[in-house]
Amino acid sequence: MTSIERVAVIGAGTMGHGIAQVAAATGCAVVLADATAELAERGLQRIRENLAEGIRRGKVTEADREAVLSRVRTSGELAAAAQGCDLVVEAVPERMDLKVALLQGVEPHLAHDAIIASNTSSLSISAMQHALERPERMIGLHFFNPVHINPLVEIVRGDLTDDQVVNASREFIQRLGKEAIVVKDTPGFATSRLGVLLGLEAMRMLEEGVASAHDIDRALELGYRHPVGPLKLTDMVGLDVRLDIARYLHDQLGAEHFKPPRILETMVAAGKLGKKSGEGFYKW
Repeated sequence: MTSIERVAVIGAGTMGHGIAQVAAATGCAVVLADATAELAERGLQRIRENLAEGIRRGKVTEADREAVLSRVRTSGELAAAAQGCDLVVEAVPERMDLKVALLQGVEPHLAHDAIIASNTSSLSISAMQHALERPERMIGLHFFNPVHINPLVEIVRGDLTDDQVVNASREFIQRLGKEAIVVKDTPGFATSRLGVLLGLEAMRMLEEGVASAHDIDRALELGYRHPVGPLKLTDMVGLDVRLDIARYLHDQLGAEHFKPPRILETMVAAGKLGKKSGEGFYKW
């Protein structure tokens, strides 16, 4: 395979719709799929909203918006969405069983040289590979929220990933106007291991009354030039997502500093999941 021109993104939520948007913006034909047509359409609406905001800020033209939207179609049929695509990116929730079942269902519909990618932020790419017929075509492409703005993509090489897949993925990320780092498949990779640890410590500080959520975030934003503080970022990612990752890292690495703080467990149990629920460490 010389280039990636047709992309399927499965999972139209926070990350999936953003991946679909940036792929379409570079000229790819994109299928944005989810479990139902309604969920997929909801993802497309979020792309429209992103583009409208881009126009308002003078970053996107009307012509750009129409071009992007013309390249994205939606589907509620997951396997059918993958047919004929050069790259399939799964962006479903951070559960290994969900991801493996999806990938196994999609793989038989793919061309022999298609690339299968997971947007997981912490789960083992190698474990996913071992569930596939063509494990060498599997790779991790960990995009960051918001996808249409954040310049980083973490390429995660599994134990069996082919060199050609790594090279093609790197070229694709460069085409998207983003910068790639390549890491080996270890729990949390590079970014989640660092980012989650920082977020968990910020939560412990909030629990202990060290400072308010706003002031803890401003300490990192002003003192260390972080564009978004760790608690606000947790709201944007989703407290439930952060909790799942923290549990996984705590289990896999056996390190107490990855044990989820009580405040995180309590807020998730109460349905305070961050931006998507309207309340987390902040009101949205």
